[in-house]
Order: sequence, then C-alpha cells, then structure tokens
Amino acid sequence: MTSSYDYIISGAGCAGLSLLYRMLQEPVLQHKKILVIDNAPKTKNDRTWCFWEKENSIFQSIIHHQWDQLNFRSNTYNAVLNIEPYNYKMLQGLDFYNYVMQAAQAFPNVKFIYETVTEIKSHQANAVVITNANVYSAQYVFNSIIFSKQKITKGLLQHFKGWLIKTEEPVFNASVATFMDFTVSQQHGTTFMYVLPTGNNVALVEYTLFTEELLKEDDYNNALKNYIHQQLQITQFELLHEEFGVIPMTAHSFVRTDGNIVNIGTAGGDTKGSSGYTFQFIQKRTAQIVTSVVKNQHPFKKASFVKRKFKLYDDVLLDVLQNKKMKGAELFTCIFQKNNPQTVLQFLDNETGLLQDLKIMSSVPMKIFLPVAIKKIFQAIFNN
Repeated sequence: MTSSYDYIISGAGCAGLSLLYRMLQEPVLQHKKILVIDNAPKTKNDRTWCFWEKENSIFQSIIHHQWDQLNFRSNTYNAVLNIEPYNYKMLQGLDFYNYVMQAAQAFPNVKFIYETVTEIKSHQANAVVITNANVYSAQYVFNSIIFSKQKITKGLLQHFKGWLIKTEEPVFNASVATFMDFTVSQQHGTTFMYVLPTGNNVALVEYTLFTEELLKEDDYNNALKNYIHQQLQITQFELLHEEFGVIPMTAHSFVRTDGNIVNIGTAGGDTKGSSGYTFQFIQKRTAQIVTSVVKNQHPFKKASFVKRKFKLYDDVLLDVLQNKKMKGAELFTCIFQKNNPQTVLQFLDNETGLLQDLKIMSSVPMKIFLPVAIKKIFQAIFNN
C-alpha cells in the first residue's frame, strides 16, 4: 500500500533540511503533510560549512564563529583582507541538523523515516519514492540523492581532511581566518590549507585539494602534521575532532527536474563546478522553491541568463585547472591580488555584473582562458 503526502524530501542533508526549514516558516505550508526520508538519523558532526554573507541568514543563531578578515597566502602574494560588509561564517553540521530537527518537532504533520531510497519515479499527477521497505507518493518529491547508476561527467574532486585542534598556549587570532594558503606543496595539483580559529587556542586546520583522484589516508595526515608543526609552529596539540569530505567539481549538467521530481543540492546542480561551494547556492535555490510552492507554481525554474553565464565561467575555469593549463595557486593569486576581496566574493557567489566579470577576467592570462571560453561557447551552441 502506498502512503501519500503533499511533499516528500528525499535525503536529509544540507539541501533537504534547508528546504524543510524554509517550508515550515511559511504559514501556507505549515499544515502540509511532509515526509523526510534518509537512510539513518544525523547524529554526528560530519561536516563544517563555511560561507560568506552580508546580512544575517535564517541560520544566524547557530553560527559557530565568524570573521571579517581573511588571510590569503601564496609564494608570491600574502595579504590579510578586510571583507566588510561581508562576514565569513562557520556552521557545524550537527548544530544545523539538530536545529532543524528540533524546529520540525513542533509540526506533527512532518514525519521522518529511515529507509534506503532505491528509486524515484514521476507520474502525471504525482511522484513516487520506492525504498527498501515501502512505497510513498506525493505531489512533488524534492531529491538530493545521487544514485549510483547516474553517470556524471568526469571532472575534478575537491577533497579535504580537517583537524580541529586545541593548543596549550594561545597561538591563534580568532578574528582572522586563513581562507587559502597555497604555500604548501602543489605536487598533487591545486592544494591549499584553511586555518579557521574559533578561539585563541582552538582552530580547524583543513587540507584541501582539487585533483582527479583521492590520496591515501596517510598523505592527508602527514600534510596536516607538517603544516601544523612547520608553518603554524605548533609542536603540541590535542586533536578534538576530524572530518573528511569529497565534493564533485564538474561541468556535468545535472538533471534539475523530471516532471514532479525536483532535484536539489549537488544532485540538482547546486554545487558550483569551479569551486565546490554549495551551502549558499542551496539557500538561494530552496528559497526560490518555497516561493514558487507558496504561489502554487511548479517549483522548478529554468536557468536564467545569469546562471548560464556563470555556468560558462565555471566550465572554463574547471577546464583550465583539469587540463593543467595554469596552476591553481597562480590562478587564485592573480584573482585575489588584482581585485578587491568584496568583488571576488561576489563573483564566487555568482552575483557580479558584466563589468565586474570583465575586471575579474582581465586578472588572468587571456591567452590561456580565451581559447577555452571560445571552445566552450561553441560546444554549448552545437549541443543545443
């Protein structure tokens, strides 16, 4: 027997829970029957999201720490950048999961089940979710699961391992976050460190790479140890927590909708292909979906000219990095050295206008980027 709901959210990660929370802020949707499906409860602090914004978001109350200065380092350029009116913010995964789950407890019409989703099908009037145990239907299914049978165009992987460390002595400046430190070895490809201090003796140190293959576990650990000892000059520390993650960086065009199925998160193309940034793009997308649903419109919106423009930029930059036409350390150094940080952050958020885009583009060697851009434009024309 099929159980019916108004909406089903398939996957209770960042995208699914962001959408649920936004739905529950709308009086029109607060009494709708909503089912959230995931294979297991979220009980661990499995990831940390960092992002920048000018205004406080709906999750400001659970922001763990924030900075208004960013440190950028490479072998040819070092600077502490004042990013006001932006703030760079850290949100811990478990705080986010608990916050949304606690908010949902006030709504008896919201149900969570823990089963494995095996298939989702769209029909003329609804969509159906098939799990390992049951079948569920709804007017719309919002899905953030990437199924193993999906073939994603090969690109780069952004992979990272982070250590939350505590030192005996106060060694960190909690008002400055190291956004990118490219002074580490670039032997594997584009590689940099984050240092995100939340106190004068506590910081998240994260080793991040853009490469085609993952490293061995010892490679991540050794890189973190060497950086902490040699660059940060810390000999003794306590390891409080560690996290590991992999984000696809790809020019792949994800299917954003299939009838009454709306894909969200990475599965819906909400991860920026050239940087891996996802959190803020999820927030924009889920806000748009809720606005459409409140108006009783289909929640899918066709990609705007602005979105297509930035998709082209992402594809070009990704091609340059993947085919090693320019080293990532050199590329990001050019961009940060020749532009004010606010414009760079705005560009990375897909919010700059054409004149600002041209200023960013003039920062990098056009003899490298222009042929790639022309190739990508022709590919887009002939593929359509």
